[in-house]
Amino acid sequence: MNLLESERIAIEDTQKWLLNAVIGLNLCPFAKAVVVKDKVRYRVCLSSASQGILQMLAEELQFLASADASLVETTLLIAPYALPDFLDFNDFLGECDTLLESLGLVGELQVADFHPDYQFAGEPPNAMGHFTNRSPYPTLHLLRESSLDEAVAVYPDAALIFERNIASLELLGAKGWADLGVVARLNHRA
Repeated sequence: MNLLESERIAIEDTQKWLLNAVIGLNLCPFAKAVVVKDKVRYRVCLSSASQGILQMLAEELQFLASADASLVETTLLIAPYALPDFLDFNDFLGECDTLLESLGLVGELQVADFHPDYQFAGEPPNAMGHFTNRSPYPTLHLLRESSLDEAVAVYPDAALIFERNIASLELLGAKGWADLGVVARLNHRA
């Protein structure tokens, strides 16, 4: 498989997850408008090295900070071949925070994280609540702080979104999640 094919598949898998799970299950009530308006930028880092992801993350943070928000609202940085172990990925997030600080973008942008094996501390491994942050591939979601502030201001009870998501996912169950078909087609665990 060539690089363009790998990139295309990673984006398609991520878009399917975004449509079927994030929007379809309303895990993020703010996502639909951004997707419908085609203001999501998808970038794929095909490197298996965390330094490759950091380099692309720096480029994307700078791009998003300078881009017109009416054209590009957010970026999903997908890393299909890197950090397959969730604990390694979780440790890597500290480097992402350091990079954000070094670029002087704290308070302007933030990085949210998703992983195929995402697990919240203190929760049983099979808890459905983990699926709020499970994606086909390790993914960094670059967000504008101002957009988050606007979205939360108009959404009633934004603080309750997480609790509602867990209840929805528990009702859905593991089979319901599997039926969404939001799986990786690239071997990200190689």
